[in-house]
Amino acid sequence: MPTLADPGITASLLRWHVDAGVDLALDDHPHDRFAESRVQSSQRAALERDIPREEGEHRRLPTTTEQPRRPAPAPAAQRAASIAPLEAAETARALAASARTLDELRAVLEKFEGCALRSTATRLVFADGNPGAPLMLVGEAPGGDEDRQGKPFVGRAGRLLDKMLLAIGLDRSQVYIANIIPWRPPGNRTPTPQETAICLPFIQRQIELAAPRLLVTLGAPSTQTLLGVKDGIMRSRGRWTPCTIAGLTIPTMPILHPAYLLRQPSHKRLAWRDLLAVKKALEAS
Repeated sequence: MPTLADPGITASLLRWHVDAGVDLALDDHPHDRFAESRVQSSQRAALERDIPREEGEHRRLPTTTEQPRRPAPAPAAQRAASIAPLEAAETARALAASARTLDELRAVLEKFEGCALRSTATRLVFADGNPGAPLMLVGEAPGGDEDRQGKPFVGRAGRLLDKMLLAIGLDRSQVYIANIIPWRPPGNRTPTPQETAICLPFIQRQIELAAPRLLVTLGAPSTQTLLGVKDGIMRSRGRWTPCTIAGLTIPTMPILHPAYLLRQPSHKRLAWRDLLAVKKALEAS
């Protein structure tokens, strides 16, 4: 019978994991989360048994000489999961507003535990390029290459984006690039609405602090999130739309995402039209 010692079986198993989106090892050994959950449930049950109950099912409060038993601290992912999305979003707004510079904002994000994506990502993907540039580009979320390097748009889609910028005479030193979500979702899955809402105050503050003259949203998710529209990218692209953040109104051009153009190269002609409009607006600003 074939075993994992068979190279063919091992290669097939690895391909199966990659096809399923599992392309990054987060630890040296696998974790049985179901077993861990059962242990935690047993610990909670034991704690409940150790605390006697009085009439009316109220717990007896410890006396001044007793030390209350406390469960072991939860991992970062469990702490994030225990925070209600609305509470996490409110905390994010307060923390984002407290950052006076982009460096402070990055430091705040490095410590923020309100989004569970932080615990599954390798590192924070904050930004790339020149924060003082007149043009800022915003995508949705990092992928595997971005997660490993800590910079947005460095994979295949990023290389195409570099060529798109070069076509209108720009490179990364002349633009500022970021994402709505600064951590890679596991397996490159689509961020949930809750994750987007929690991270939104940070990208809004990042845009406010960078204060670009023009903004480009890459793809439908970033366009819908920042502009508050529901239209698909095919209806949104090619039209300047105002994006207002903290009293700052920035002309915004939605364009097709480079990853989409890799799948649909015939639509590069549409992206070229939009890029020419961006170039014209930059020259006039």
